[in-house]
Amino acid sequence: MRLLALLLAVGVASGCAAIPTETSPIPVNPSPGNASEAAAPKPVDDIEPLTLVREFVNASANPEDDYEAAKAYLTEDAKKSWNTKVMPTIIETTFNTVPTPSMTADDKQRMVLLQGRNVGRLQLEDNSFIQLVGGLDTPIGIERNSENQWRISKPPDGVYVPLGGFQQNYRRVTLFFHSPDFGVLVPDPRWVVAAPSTEIPTRVTDLLLKGPAVGMRGALTTAIPNGAGQRRKTSEADDGALEVDLTKVGDITVQTGKQIVAQFVKSLAGVTSSRIRVLVEGQPINADQPEWRPADVQTGEALTMPKADLNGLLVGNGRVQQMNGEPLPGPAGAGEYQVVSAAQSMDGSELAVVSRIAENSVRLRVGALSGPLGVVELPAATMTRPTWLLSGRQGEPSTEVWTVVDGVNVVRVIRTETGWAANAVNASELTVLGGGITELRLSRDGTRVAAVVGGKLVVAAVVRGQDSAVSLRSPRNIRSAELGAGALSLDWLAQDVVVVSTSLPAWPIAKVNIDGVRIERYSTSNLTVPVNSVTAAPGRNVLAVDQSGLWSASDVGDVWRASATKVQPGTRAFYPG
Repeated sequence: MRLLALLLAVGVASGCAAIPTETSPIPVNPSPGNASEAAAPKPVDDIEPLTLVREFVNASANPEDDYEAAKAYLTEDAKKSWNTKVMPTIIETTFNTVPTPSMTADDKQRMVLLQGRNVGRLQLEDNSFIQLVGGLDTPIGIERNSENQWRISKPPDGVYVPLGGFQQNYRRVTLFFHSPDFGVLVPDPRWVVAAPSTEIPTRVTDLLLKGPAVGMRGALTTAIPNGAGQRRKTSEADDGALEVDLTKVGDITVQTGKQIVAQFVKSLAGVTSSRIRVLVEGQPINADQPEWRPADVQTGEALTMPKADLNGLLVGNGRVQQMNGEPLPGPAGAGEYQVVSAAQSMDGSELAVVSRIAENSVRLRVGALSGPLGVVELPAATMTRPTWLLSGRQGEPSTEVWTVVDGVNVVRVIRTETGWAANAVNASELTVLGGGITELRLSRDGTRVAAVVGGKLVVAAVVRGQDSAVSLRSPRNIRSAELGAGALSLDWLAQDVVVVSTSLPAWPIAKVNIDGVRIERYSTSNLTVPVNSVTAAPGRNVLAVDQSGLWSASDVGDVWRASATKVQPGTRAFYPG
């Protein structure tokens, strides 16, 4: 265990946070014991104050038995007063314990400062990760006990966990909820205690029953009725199937039952490879199909993925081009619109372009991919690259495209019987972050936006009200410690992963998870900063354009490969979406 902790700490210290965003399914059958079943070891005799505090913080990473391992470092009174009923605050693995002058002349009491940098915390209501930025400087009081040994008498307010220890004792799980129209299952990442592994399915079930994370309420919905609970723990039956047994579900339709099953099967697929049975009061929720595997449920994933034959497009020299450099058929490819940026709909049939009509004036045009594009009545000096909402049904064209006007006003343009009409989006929570919005991309499931706001990477929820009003809520500045205000362009690699390009030599392109826990650096080979354009899509190579040309890479470790298509500086690449 010590060796594992050391290796994890080294992995984190050597670069980005090495917390897996996807993990292999684990068996949920009972396993033989774990180290925490033994009594928590006491501190060694005559431990000196700085080491005492350091070992206490490291032991705080283990939450089992109400932090019994960490409480071994406390006085008896402190064991009773230490508040462990809060979610942990995660700090960097490398932290300091700093001495201060003795509190009393007889050297019976001292104060030690715990110093480091915050990483984040888990939110009590939903176990979601909330990024924290800034330094940590917390006093911890210690005193000698009756045996003349140093013990902590005034613990910190709450629980502080080093990142390496958090990685060892907690596990990321991905819950799935529905988009508001129930068209797509959408990931909602959370963190649960990892040990014992047999309890993880129950913890996942508990979190599903509580509904979407606080920051995604209104953007996601659940088919599970309010008030439903677990009749018994989610566990393996004698035949190896994993059983979820619900109670207080009430009367539900067959369709609602299938939607409930989809949420449980998709969410539990990350923690078990077993067949899954969803029961209500001990009976199958769907009598026609008592057992389920991930392939049996409708996820709507096809709606969020560009068609295989759509290879992406380019905008350069005022024209929309195909990836081989040939102009796109139609006026947009012929240069008639002096295109600044563009977006192709998810099904490939439609195109939205920002067209320059004067030095300080642009317009949005929307229409069929290779046909004439109608002008939208939306005067602007600048517009961000457009982004399409997914279609509600397979084979149907999209009816909504978004852009940001003059760096401030987020607008969704909707197809009507008489053309395309602009509607304002309430983005007040986004604009108060400071700086203009220079890039905005709808996630391909339509429930989130990723944006560059004042050079910062921000992710927010898309909340659609019953009165057709749309708002951007709960924005979060992601990985500001690494990216600062250097973000330039971004796109969605997956429903819960963003790729961002920057002006930073150390981070030309990064892959970032939406909860901000993990950031990965793409290879810096061959790229020249600033990288002004990046595009990504599920199952596709990431495409980037810098001052020297068009590049592609399939993963973070790949060396960037030059495209045979020669492009001019300022060219922008884009996949559908």
